Amino acid sequence: MAVIALLVVLFVGLIIWTTVRPAPTAPAPEPLPPRPPVVVVESLPQLAEQLGRWGGSGQFTGGVLVARGDEVLFRQVHGFANRSLGTPLALNSRFRLASVSKQFTAAAILRLQDEGVLSTDDPVCKWIEPCPPAWAPIRLHHLLSHSSGIPDLMARPAWGIRRVTPATMEELTAESIQYGLQFSPGTKVRYNNAAYNLLGAVVEKASGRPLHPYLRTAFFDPLGMADTGYDDGASDVIMGYANLVGGLAEQPNANVSIIVGAGAMYSTLDDLLVWQRALHGGHLLSPRSYAMMIADHAPADTPDERGRPRRGWGFGVFNNSIGQRVSPAFQDRQIFHTGSWSGFRNLMTWQPDGDVTVIVLSNNFHQRDAVFLLSQQGMAEALGRPFPTAMAR
Repeated sequence: MAVIALLVVLFVGLIIWTTVRPAPTAPAPEPLPPRPPVVVVESLPQLAEQLGRWGGSGQFTGGVLVARGDEVLFRQVHGFANRSLGTPLALNSRFRLASVSKQFTAAAILRLQDEGVLSTDDPVCKWIEPCPPAWAPIRLHHLLSHSSGIPDLMARPAWGIRRVTPATMEELTAESIQYGLQFSPGTKVRYNNAAYNLLGAVVEKASGRPLHPYLRTAFFDPLGMADTGYDDGASDVIMGYANLVGGLAEQPNANVSIIVGAGAMYSTLDDLLVWQRALHGGHLLSPRSYAMMIADHAPADTPDERGRPRRGWGFGVFNNSIGQRVSPAFQDRQIFHTGSWSGFRNLMTWQPDGDVTVIVLSNNFHQRDAVFLLSQQGMAEALGRPFPTAMAR
């Protein structure tokens, strides 16, 4: 009888164990490798020739980094950090990121989701108070995907005054509440800095901490991104420039307080490479949240853009075959974001199949085409595609 009783106990225990055991989890990613030394690397000869030509002529001022996996294939800078002082750019110069910053805010929301603090399906009115009745249908994922219908900062009256007037997070939120919706949430996409300012406010309320200190403790400090932070005017960011009628002009007045959650960060080439490796390598978000970040959340009837297939609207990033915009074109899908603000123009992109990262940072607002073409030249050469020579027209 004792043997029978023992067998019964073991059988019942086996049933209980197979019933309640936790579901298997995805294996943890490999630790990030040590950061490579910050030295000039020019293993892409066609890109080196192009950058040397444009850097020498002034057609491009800034830095370019290309990496395949953890191997840096190209790292070089051309131009001045401050022309009036004669200070040249360094490999570790700090650039204003502008809208490249949006992915940090998006990642913060998704990290809080992974921690069970919030959900991207939460009503915005759960986290923003007071909340106008028109906002009742808006969910956090609408803010993340630019589909909320809330008017952007630049679509509002007196934008010129607001552009140069400092503001707090609370003031920006109060201003957004004053305006009605431009369309029903989820029915269209329209690029929206105001939505990312609101997401910054959500991060603050949900975490109990100011946005930028939260980003530092959640992401930047653990990753060793010591040269990334909030552009508060005392952060040793290089000077930005613009090509105005009277010539090249300094752009010292950034006033990033009005894009606090949408474009207020600075960083360096190598800090951004660390971020890219961590984000796309599974070190920051759960597989579910990462998949949400890079997915296309635009409505199915969203039209093409300027005769080309439209981009996919992710959370803080876009995805598209942006190599179609250069000649000769190439079709590889890229996950990317651009940024432009007060003397700076940037593009950071990653190609999943080849695991190639390209980062182009310029401290000249009006070098849009140069930044874009250089990014796609670096991507094409790293992937073994024909080297683009011009923008497609």
